[in-house]
Amino acid sequence: MPRILGVDLPKEKRIEAALPYLYGIGPKNCLKILTQAQIDKNRRAKDLTEEEVSRITAIIQKDYRIEGDLRRDVAQNIRRLIDIGSYRGLRHKRGLPARGQRTKTNARTRKGKKKVTMAMPSKK
Repeated sequence: MPRILGVDLPKEKRIEAALPYLYGIGPKNCLKILTQAQIDKNRRAKDLTEEEVSRITAIIQKDYRIEGDLRRDVAQNIRRLIDIGSYRGLRHKRGLPARGQRTKTNARTRKGKKKVTMAMPSKK
């Protein structure tokens, strides 16, 4: 099982599908990295040699911000929005969609599970 920058890649998947397991590497960046490293995108992750893994690692470290650094940057950006009191910051603070989506219906991913409202007790 190849390990790149502290993340174990699934060995049975093609390297094209395994690299996006790194936070911050998507399909497009993955193809750029493989082209730069001169590795066939259809090879399985388990078939990579140590030299190929080190080439991929070197390219990623040189050109991309991934995993912990990227997560920290995203969290700092959100914290900054909240601190300056912007509209987007308030939406993040309240746990609501920040990009203009409707909330009357849907938005369950951000709002969480529906809260059950209690009906008025019936008079006997």
